Amino acid sequence: MRESAALFGLKVITILAVMMCLHDVSDSPAAYTAQAFSTSTTFKTKQFTCYNYHSTHLGATISASEAVDILHKSQTNTVSKIASQIPDLTPKPDLSWSDVTVNGNLSSLDGRDAPGPSNIAWLASVQVANQLSSLTIFNGPLTIVPHLLSRCIVNGNENTMNFVLDFRPRAYGAYEMKDANGNYPGPDVLGRDAFTYSGNRKEFETKFGTPEVEAFLRSTVASLEGATVVAEAGKRNEYEQIVAGPLLLEVNMPLTSGNVEAVAMARERAAEYWLQWALEDGHAHRPGAPINSQY
Repeated sequence: MRESAALFGLKVITILAVMMCLHDVSDSPAAYTAQAFSTSTTFKTKQFTCYNYHSTHLGATISASEAVDILHKSQTNTVSKIASQIPDLTPKPDLSWSDVTVNGNLSSLDGRDAPGPSNIAWLASVQVANQLSSLTIFNGPLTIVPHLLSRCIVNGNENTMNFVLDFRPRAYGAYEMKDANGNYPGPDVLGRDAFTYSGNRKEFETKFGTPEVEAFLRSTVASLEGATVVAEAGKRNEYEQIVAGPLLLEVNMPLTSGNVEAVAMARERAAEYWLQWALEDGHAHRPGAPINSQY
């Protein structure tokens, strides 16, 4: 069957996004802020155990190829477990691939969606051999569950890794307007919108950005050896500042076996949080309510 121009176009756009994400991969980790797959699982499921890795040690050397293989196996396991809990999450063969080359490396995309009650607009599990493992989940407009962004770029030339994790809010909270003291503009600056944005931030903090999730992110950083948290999320571009969540984490670190394991486990745990929220009652968007501030 001949694929439509629209499907072909979407494939091309996704390939370009991967290439943007890996642009200047030989440069320093600070360069890894290119925004491909930018968007945004404790859980109601029965069991969601972490992927079992072979024995490794902190500081032990590991190749870029081995690192991405471990991350991809973990990510594949995560997607399979999500699909087992969300049966209508359907693979999209026409929007997936397994034979595309990016920067000379074989890449794969497992694309899925669940446009029905589960309301998952797009799930993309991407691997670029030797360089990238990325999972993004875009939720549809009928839920307030955050989008998930989980991405790790491996730089084999410099033996470094860059890890980005974010639960991206559905309702605009003016997070990019927070000042150095942690305060947000009030009605004197934003008018009545200030109350709307404040309410959106409160809802996200109460339902998703809880102390438990914050503790998880802190423990993730503590589990990484030689890690440097990127201040202000790398001072991202205007688009990223608007869509990024208050829990956004970006970390640069050496490429070691211990760090690869720790990142894989953190990504699995993040997917667990997302899955719990996706399955919980109480996160559906109210019928008829305005959704203009969602993305």
